[in-house]
Amino acid sequence: MSSHAASSHTSAVVGHEAAHDPNLKHHFENADQQKESASIGMWVFLLTELMFFGGLFLAYFVYRQWYPAAFISASNKTDVLIGAINTTVLICSSLTMALAVHYASLGKKQLLVFFLIATLLLGGIFLGVKGYEYHDKWVHHEIPGEHFECEGCQDAGHAQLFFSLYFGMTGLHASHMIIGFGILLVLIFQANRGDFTAKWYTPVEMFGLYWHFVDIVWIFLFPLLYLIDRVGRPLL
Repeated sequence: MSSHAASSHTSAVVGHEAAHDPNLKHHFENADQQKESASIGMWVFLLTELMFFGGLFLAYFVYRQWYPAAFISASNKTDVLIGAINTTVLICSSLTMALAVHYASLGKKQLLVFFLIATLLLGGIFLGVKGYEYHDKWVHHEIPGEHFECEGCQDAGHAQLFFSLYFGMTGLHASHMIIGFGILLVLIFQANRGDFTAKWYTPVEMFGLYWHFVDIVWIFLFPLLYLIDRVGRPLL
């Protein structure tokens, strides 16, 4: 067999194998290339999300420098215990998500489904606690607007600015959690159906990156909004 014929035969074999891999899209040469493309795409997406949140973090730092007394008094109105509970819940959810990716790589379907469900439940707890916290702010009229009140706050007008950033940052974060909640439901359905194997679990792995990113954002939000102005003051 000539070298040209051998090359053609090899290409035909590769193409035949690719055709029998239901998870390999036609525009990729092999599974490794497809996974690498997915990873690059996810990291680019997370970079845009980082810039998105970065704008809010920058606004927080700037206004805090301009109106320190108002921000200190307003931040002392946040509930540290609730923030700490949600921080613990999210850290645990990162663990369960990491375990889900691990067991997906081993092709262990039942454990994959179990840890995806565990992550879903922890995400639900986070949103439930956040909903309770928002309700408390509503009851005490600490939502920016016409009827805003901040008992004991210095410079109530600029204290309202703190709460505008508080709701903007935590609300944006919560919206990412809600989106993740929906994606988790899809992944659980697919995993239970047996769509993922040890050779192909890219959606689970990519979602893991997204979930960890959302958790990391909260790790920065918690001290900025709940702790940073309580130095020398009781936390609870």
